[in-house]
Amino acid sequence: MKNLLLTMALAVVAFCAAPSAKAQTVLDGAFIKEHTKTKRVVPYTHIREADVMWARRVWRTIDLREKMNHPLYYPTEAINDRKSLFDVIRQGLLVDGSITAYDAGPLLTDDEFRKPLLRSQIEEMFTRVDTQYTESLTTGDMEMVVQNISLESRDVKMYKLKEDWIFDKQRSTLDIRIIGIAPMKEMRGEDGEVRGYAPMFWLYYPECRYVFANWDAFNRENDAERRSYEDIFWKRQFSSYITKWSNVYDRGISDYKTGLDALLEGEEIKQSLFEFEHDLWNF
Repeated sequence: MKNLLLTMALAVVAFCAAPSAKAQTVLDGAFIKEHTKTKRVVPYTHIREADVMWARRVWRTIDLREKMNHPLYYPTEAINDRKSLFDVIRQGLLVDGSITAYDAGPLLTDDEFRKPLLRSQIEEMFTRVDTQYTESLTTGDMEMVVQNISLESRDVKMYKLKEDWIFDKQRSTLDIRIIGIAPMKEMRGEDGEVRGYAPMFWLYYPECRYVFANWDAFNRENDAERRSYEDIFWKRQFSSYITKWSNVYDRGISDYKTGLDALLEGEEIKQSLFEFEHDLWNF
C-alpha cells in the first residue's frame, strides 16, 4: 500500500512539473535572439574644447502619439522580448539600478542633474493616490475610498530631450549629442482636465545608452532587423518639435509664442540649424 501511494505521489509531482519544464525549454521562434542583448554601445568620438567652432543647446519634445514615434510607445504591456521605452526606464531605475534619476526641482524646470532621487522618491512617482466617493453597500451612505494607482506605460505620452549641436572643426562635422531625456506626465487641474505636461525627472542620456542599447524596438519593415532604442536616438529616427534653444533670456518658445505660432517658431529654429550645416559646405 505504501509503495502504491508513493508511486501515485511521484506521478502527481511529475505531472505538475511537466508543463513548467516544458515552458522553460520551448523556443518561441526559429532562432535565439541574442544580438541586441549582447550589443555594445558605440563610444562617442572625443571632442576637444579647442576644436568646437560653434555650439548651440536645444530642447525638444517627442510626442509619442505621432505615428513615427509609436516604436517608443508600444507595447504598453511587456510582451515576449519587447518593452516600451518607459518600461525599460522603469526596470533600469527600480530593478537593475543601472541608471540614475535626477530631481526636476519644485517647479519641474531644473534639467541640470543636480540632485539624484532616492529609490523611495522614484517609487512615489510611479504611484498616485486617487480618491473617490462610493455608496456603501451596508449603510447606503457615501464613503471615501482611497486607491493607489500605479503609473502605467500608456500614461507617458511625451519625452523631453536636451541636446547639444556642436561643430567640430577638427573633423569638419556637426555632431548632435543628447545630454538628457525626461519622461513627461500629464498635469491635471482640480476638475480632472489635462492642463499640460511636465517632466517627472531627468535622466543623463550617456548613462542611459548602455541600457537602451540592449532592448529591441519594433521595425515595421523587417522583424529580423530589430533596432534598439539607442539606434533610434542615434540615427534620429523620431519626430519632435523644438521648444527652446539657448538664448540670452533663458526662455522657452512658450514664453513669447502660443499655439500655432509656437510650432512655427520651432520650425524656424529647426530650419536655421539645417541651413547652418548646409551653408558650411556651400562653395
